[in-house]
Amino acid sequence: MKPYFSTQIKIYLGTLLLLFTANTYANDSQKKLTPAPEFTHSKASEWINGKLLKLADLKGKVVLLDIWSYGCWNCYRSFPWANDLEKRLEDEDFVIIGVHASEFDSERDSNNVVAKAKQFKLHQPIMIDNDFSYWNALGNQYWPTFYLIDKQGKLRAKYLGETHKGDKQALKIEGGIQYLLNEETLAKK
Repeated sequence: MKPYFSTQIKIYLGTLLLLFTANTYANDSQKKLTPAPEFTHSKASEWINGKLLKLADLKGKVVLLDIWSYGCWNCYRSFPWANDLEKRLEDEDFVIIGVHASEFDSERDSNNVVAKAKQFKLHQPIMIDNDFSYWNALGNQYWPTFYLIDKQGKLRAKYLGETHKGDKQALKIEGGIQYLLNEETLAKK
């Protein structure tokens, strides 16, 4: 049985989506943009997979924030896409930052978060947000939620829900990332 869409058609549809997304982001760039809130946890023990970070450390990079909880199945199902995205964009000015906001009291043990990060092969820095201070600073309400931050530290987009490689949401997020990676070049044209 042949696939419903050929690879060329998928590339064509992805390009159209990227162009649509770029137009949407171009219109957004004319609005006043909100700075991303500073990370709310400043102890090394509140970060795993790397040193504690400040937004200034990420200046010049496009950031995808992944708000998740290890008790959330929708979060688990999004990890393969995020891991693949991270690998595909490893040579770009792009980084994923995880924010673990515990959905249940039992998830507040950082050792369990470390174990789950290893189990799901999450290598990006992860801030443990047990007090929901960053969650609240973002005005977040759901697991998983993905936020895009541009190279100047401004919040540019928010995406809710489970995401899989090649699905509509993944293409939309990836289109936004590509637009933000090329934004300075596009602005000069």
